[in-house]
Amino acid sequence: MSDEGRLIAGRYRVLDRIGRGGMATVWRARDESLARVVAVKQLHPQPHLDESELATLYERTRREARSAARISHPNVVVVHDVVDDEGRPVIVMEYVPSVTLAELVAAKGPLAPSEAARIGVGVLAALRAAHGAGVLHRDVKPANVLLTEGGRVVLTDFGIAQAVETPGLTRTGQLVGSVDFMAPERLVGAAPGPEADLWALGATLFQAVDGRSPFLRRSVTETMYAIAMEPPPEVRDAGGLTPLIRGLLAPKPEDRLSGEEAERLLSAAMEDRTPVASASAPTQVPPDPGPPQLNVTTGLGAPRKDRSRRRTLLLAVTAVVVALATAALVLTLAQDPENATADPLPGGGTTPAPSSSPAPSSPSPTVSSSDSPTPSRAPSATPSPSTTGGQQDSAPENKATAPAPSVGSPSPSTPGRTLVVAASGKCLSSGAGTEGLQLFQSACDGSASQRWQFTEGTARAAGKCMTVAGGSSEDRTEIQLSTCTGSASQRFRLTGTQLVAAESAKCVDIFGGASGTGAVLWECNGRDNQTWTAS
Repeated sequence: MSDEGRLIAGRYRVLDRIGRGGMATVWRARDESLARVVAVKQLHPQPHLDESELATLYERTRREARSAARISHPNVVVVHDVVDDEGRPVIVMEYVPSVTLAELVAAKGPLAPSEAARIGVGVLAALRAAHGAGVLHRDVKPANVLLTEGGRVVLTDFGIAQAVETPGLTRTGQLVGSVDFMAPERLVGAAPGPEADLWALGATLFQAVDGRSPFLRRSVTETMYAIAMEPPPEVRDAGGLTPLIRGLLAPKPEDRLSGEEAERLLSAAMEDRTPVASASAPTQVPPDPGPPQLNVTTGLGAPRKDRSRRRTLLLAVTAVVVALATAALVLTLAQDPENATADPLPGGGTTPAPSSSPAPSSPSPTVSSSDSPTPSRAPSATPSPSTTGGQQDSAPENKATAPAPSVGSPSPSTPGRTLVVAASGKCLSSGAGTEGLQLFQSACDGSASQRWQFTEGTARAAGKCMTVAGGSSEDRTEIQLSTCTGSASQRFRLTGTQLVAAESAKCVDIFGGASGTGAVLWECNGRDNQTWTAS
């Protein structure tokens, strides 16, 4: 599904591509029957899945899309249809010209508490409508909150995070979603409920008013440990939203604010007033929050009758977190959630770009199996060097300092060379060597994950090959790590200071420069984002 003008299911005419991620491509299309513009999303799963896994994946996609279609609410993206195209399900959705909350905060900085509260009211309304229909979101985050020019707040990707879980991932307990927006109970294997979505709403509003993701750390393991074991950090300049964010980020589901309590606090914050908690609706903020319970009668947050027992439980939680992070999770460390998904439409975006005053914006680690572009949004309105809709010179550079992943331990004797990007002086890393992982920059440590061997026209680390996701030649396509197959998408060459994908003759670029994380494909232009030194 790569040709513009193609007709899908005899009805949807492809206009242009909105975005592409590791698991799906989203197109803007025209519904020839109803004469309206829609967004269509088609999966392109990892090549290692067998026919049985693909069949189950596609059926789950259809089922979850139908579940999402049950939700009828102005703050929820509408799912219009599910059709088949060349044997693959295509989800047809409402097209929403917009920017994401993540883009807005990145471009304009932290929002005023009253404006963040207004957005929170819309997201909460969407969640309550979904929960009432029996649908959990599981991936609430700033990148999935769409903001239109007219002030509409829309939550997108309902059910899609669940839909892209392959059978293998489900059986092994691997996670789908953005790690730093996952509630503690999800990290320890408990079945999530509506409270998990409310926790993610709290983390989303935290970033909206503070400018940083509350639990994001330098690596996936550290991020998961922080969520499971550390108390929520203090939010800065949140005003009337402070009690709301604290109440939603309570580690234990039973201690969190209910939807009704959250709505009351959001309404007050939107009017810039902080209510006094009433007896009928107390703000449940534990003074000394502990990590989530693991289906035991005495959780880590319960009274400690026996220090040795507490120590045992603490070690159990730690082991779960470390195991999830290192024992076969398919995780992608990406920068901003929109870093490699949204492409400018020819002719430019439909929504004016927000002002480009610099502000802190934290990267978000994401799970590669659910890394897909926002299914129904307009192209990114984040300020860029090009405002005419033509080819940009490079992925935007941002010299602000941001956390970078750090994986592995020094191993000077490991064969291969490190690849250092000039924009930050950091090394290209393959993480734990997991399938489908988006390559990223991190502090150079000499570990095997950062040592690349150029052999037979490929670039290899951790026994796997550097790969252009889906074999695409489009700018912002992810550069991933996958099993070596000899395909053209795995052909790379180091030419001087450029790391070039042979098939497209485009360069490996760190999107966002010094503050970016994820590696993407980009037109070669010699900028620091794509200038590499091998050593």
